[in-house]
Amino acid sequence: TCRIMLTLTLLGLSIGLVANAFPTQNSGNGKNWVVIVAGSKGWHNYRHQADACHAYQIVHKNGIPDEQIVVMMYDDLATNEQNLTPGVVINRPNGTNVYKGVPKDYTRNAVTPDNFLAVLKGDSASTKQGSGKVLKSGPNDHVFVYISARGAPGLLAFPNDELYADDLLDVIIYMHKNKTYKKMVFYIDACDSGSMMTKLPDDINVYATTATNSYACYYDEKRKTYLGDWYSVNWMENSDVEDLSKETLMRQFKVVQSQTRHVMQFGNKTLANMKVKAFQGNANARPAPPMTLQPVLEPGLIPSPDVPMAILNRTYSSAVALYLNKLRSHLKVIGIEQLKQKMQKVVQCVTGDNRENPKILSVKMDRLQQQCYKDAVSHYKKHCFSWFFPEVRIARPRVPQL
Repeated sequence: TCRIMLTLTLLGLSIGLVANAFPTQNSGNGKNWVVIVAGSKGWHNYRHQADACHAYQIVHKNGIPDEQIVVMMYDDLATNEQNLTPGVVINRPNGTNVYKGVPKDYTRNAVTPDNFLAVLKGDSASTKQGSGKVLKSGPNDHVFVYISARGAPGLLAFPNDELYADDLLDVIIYMHKNKTYKKMVFYIDACDSGSMMTKLPDDINVYATTATNSYACYYDEKRKTYLGDWYSVNWMENSDVEDLSKETLMRQFKVVQSQTRHVMQFGNKTLANMKVKAFQGNANARPAPPMTLQPVLEPGLIPSPDVPMAILNRTYSSAVALYLNKLRSHLKVIGIEQLKQKMQKVVQCVTGDNRENPKILSVKMDRLQQQCYKDAVSHYKKHCFSWFFPEVRIARPRVPQL
């Protein structure tokens, strides 16, 4: 009898472990909700909005209705004077138009961190401008959030402001406490995007993958800009060519990892065993037929911070490009030297001790006081260098770790 009881107990434990290791897919009772964000503006940042439009096409064709999709993008590409194909935005060489049919929920100055957080919380009253569309998800629903943007430690840049890691985490915890999702997945493509999720708990049914280091790809000679971001196009082209009712989030992560290396996972990683369709599609809809995509032999990867200068180099003649390179080197030296001097003065003022200066300026420290970090970033952007100015993007001085 004891042996039988022991066997049954072990069997039950094994079944429980397997069930936890492979979470159930969304039942017929739940809905799938999607939030898509492009956090930049301007023709040289074309790739972020192209990524966002492509992501919309994927979830739309896989059965998620527009009323359950929220799109935030500046929307200055389709009618841009530099666009030789008005109304058309593509995300790969000779690609299809991914702009067609994309909802214009939040555009121009409505693409803000505050609106994004209000969308996640389902707080329509707090949105400013835009359509007011927000998540209306509940305890049986899945939520998929995709962001393509520029970033720095602990923040993602929106067109005119920043989204901070602690503010995003606070909203995620709020959503968990208020049961506005059953399971939620984040894909974030930006420089230092891993820093947005380092404190994500592993017990609230949220799974996140991030690019960590972001690379632009697919330079288009006719459009004179980069069409996509490497992390983003890898997961989206995987979703295009695979059967999403069979492909898992983990397999998709492995595909991206094999191409981009510096990708990371956070949160409840057991959710990665779920099918991609559980977040990027409608469980009750017929799967979209997989596409056939011709491989791009040379993606032309370039670190995202180098994109403005890379475009200039490709756009102008070799003689002009040589001059611009020299100018950029000169500006960079001046910019870095100015930054060093400014930061040395700040550290000296704060510590009053020259002996501590080299350590503070060279060691990357944890951001323990988030409000202090926000204040420092805001003050630095206002009085030292603003990363929204084109001349600063070209000189590209590195912002020291505060």
